Amino acid sequence: ITLGQGSSMATRQPFTDTDTSDEAVRATCDDATTCKRFATSKSYWKDPYIQYFARSVGERKAPEINRGYYARVRGVNHLLDAFIRKAECDCQVINVGAGLDTTFWRLKDENLLPRKFFEVDFPAVVARKIHNIKTKPPLSKPLIETHSTDSLLLDAHSLDSDRFCIIGADLRDISNLDEKLKKFQLNPELPTLLVSECVLVYMTPSQSSNLVRWAAETFHTAMFINYEQKERFLKTGWEHADALDMMTVYSMLPQDDVARIERLEFLDERELLQQLLQHYSICWATKDKHNLGNSQSCYF
Repeated sequence: ITLGQGSSMATRQPFTDTDTSDEAVRATCDDATTCKRFATSKSYWKDPYIQYFARSVGERKAPEINRGYYARVRGVNHLLDAFIRKAECDCQVINVGAGLDTTFWRLKDENLLPRKFFEVDFPAVVARKIHNIKTKPPLSKPLIETHSTDSLLLDAHSLDSDRFCIIGADLRDISNLDEKLKKFQLNPELPTLLVSECVLVYMTPSQSSNLVRWAAETFHTAMFINYEQKERFLKTGWEHADALDMMTVYSMLPQDDVARIERLEFLDERELLQQLLQHYSICWATKDKHNLGNSQSCYF
């Protein structure tokens, strides 16, 4: 059982140079989207946009998986929204390995859009996402509403508007990633939030450290939310890092909402959920030249 992007921690393999292993990693975004689609169909949380990326609700998922995804989504969103509010939306967000994530649309609906929202993933994943956006008005309309000129760029592997940018790139090639982001107006002077739900674990330690180090060196006021571990951040130039296991996060979420979702499905063995959530953690690392107040006590 896993809350990752579709593979268990025990069997995950780091990136290699083979097309086969890359395809396996790309497939994990479908697994995560399917799990989130099912959980939202059971009313664990609301996401009116995920239906446009997952054709059907699919087969039933175990209650502990649904509760695990609930905790993960709520925990990541809690940190992300807090950063944007601290910056009063005068910031940018980069979702690395974004897959079929719907955060841009949620933030627009909640009037929390940063100055620009970037997504990066494999070109093949990006091509699918852009196709869905082009062909489904509920996805394209909010994007057009946030764009003020006629210069919207839309091709097979990239989308660039005033407030939303999707880039097809390989996260193992840092120089190419940096070049593409700056081409689409990434601003190193803005407070920047980077989100990586389950990406670094599929890379070799040196590849993931290069990505984390690049972020630390590029932005002077930044936060990196990672659904994994904190040690790599402290070794690559970040000033501060905190982590909480997901059982702790679950216990710190608004308990009236936790009580609501616990009534949705009967859970036979709570110990299994506890073991599952203790296996995962949310980590966030910060640099804070602008004194936004990025520390653990400010977020949970």
